[in-house]
Amino acid sequence: MAQIDALGSAFGSQTANSQASLANNFEMFLTLLTEQMKAQDPLNPLDSTEFVNQLVNFSSVEQEIRSNQNLESLISIQAASAQGAAVGFIGREATVASPDAALANGSAEWTYILPENSQGTLVSVKDANGRTVATFEGDATTGSHSFEWDGKDQTGNAMDDGIYTLEISAVNADGDAMQPDILTTARVTGVDFSGSEVVVELNGLFVRLSSVRSLRESGAA
Repeated sequence: MAQIDALGSAFGSQTANSQASLANNFEMFLTLLTEQMKAQDPLNPLDSTEFVNQLVNFSSVEQEIRSNQNLESLISIQAASAQGAAVGFIGREATVASPDAALANGSAEWTYILPENSQGTLVSVKDANGRTVATFEGDATTGSHSFEWDGKDQTGNAMDDGIYTLEISAVNADGDAMQPDILTTARVTGVDFSGSEVVVELNGLFVRLSSVRSLRESGAA
């Protein structure tokens, strides 16, 4: 749905300009046609074929503008529908494609997906400056694995609330590094419509609406 609002605005502006231009040109065309018909020689009248073709062209352009108006209306309806649906996300728990997660009340939650078995999996949590604050041994089997961090660093000190990044280091049986998908789950606390794409807020983490993979009622299993 990316950029529905911007697309709608562009169509609206183009349609309005096209309508004004068509009206001006058609009025000028009728004026010229009238003057030429008045001045024509009755014994040698002007060939009307060109004028007929011009009228056909004007009709085609008018139909195209009306089609753009209909498309503009559909885009506006779609944008309003997307915004209405996004508002309904507030208060629910959303899972989004992002290695970042918000630590809130001593908890941050991720899911990582291994495409195949690994020889060993190292899970690292990094702060906003890229500094590793805690490391853990992760699951090594193929598939989806949940990881919940209690917000404490390697020495047991509680970290401040904020945005932290999960990094997964894993190699397959051939020794090749894998690139696991990483998701985060948190409660939706707000929705932003100010940009070209709807943005969802999860406890201070801002992600595009298109990044949302799933949604569930808060507290549901």
